[in-house]
Amino acid sequence: MKFFIDTADLEQIKKAQDLGVLDGVTTNPSIMAKVGISGKNGIYAHYKAICEIVNGDVSAEVLSTDYEGIIKEGKELAEIDKQITVKVPMIYDGIRAIKYFSSKGIKTNCTLVFSPGQALLAAKAGATYVSPFIGRLDDTSTDGLNLIAEIREIYDNYGYTTKILAASIRSSMHIINCAKIGADIITSPLAPILDLLKHPLTDIGLAKFLEDSKKL
Repeated sequence: MKFFIDTADLEQIKKAQDLGVLDGVTTNPSIMAKVGISGKNGIYAHYKAICEIVNGDVSAEVLSTDYEGIIKEGKELAEIDKQITVKVPMIYDGIRAIKYFSSKGIKTNCTLVFSPGQALLAAKAGATYVSPFIGRLDDTSTDGLNLIAEIREIYDNYGYTTKILAASIRSSMHIINCAKIGADIITSPLAPILDLLKHPLTDIGLAKFLEDSKKL
């Protein structure tokens, strides 16, 4: 399973990269705003800076919701760097645009997916990635992990190559459960990824080893 980090914070991206397990980055307008990035030129420059840190794909989200606007903006984003994946919302014109981008060899990430039917349409249109938001489903008392399992079954049934990119990760257990179900990728803030390092018995064991080493 690949690990993407869901942030626009360059320091957090560098920290994840230094850990040696980072495979890509996802962002959105809200995430950009959190680190004070605004304006088209500023956002595009920031995407380029992210691409210079990581080796994998970087999802850059379009702001347009009409077909012509999505196509225009997506082409501009794709020209920033070969690592850019155009992030397109799960809407009627979004699916049309994904089909167009697929025919032109432009990578896409279909975002805001909340049902197996939406994931099926994204795969039919040729999306590179599909992003089911499991945490947001959990917030509505719906099992977000079940959605991952349903998409996995559908894609395996028909051999779709679209990658399941589990998004809206809230905890390290989300990551573990996504791995057990068969998500291809998770995208998460840095904290849940670092939480995978932690276990109280590891801390206790290390403290014992260090204490015993002083006796040598």
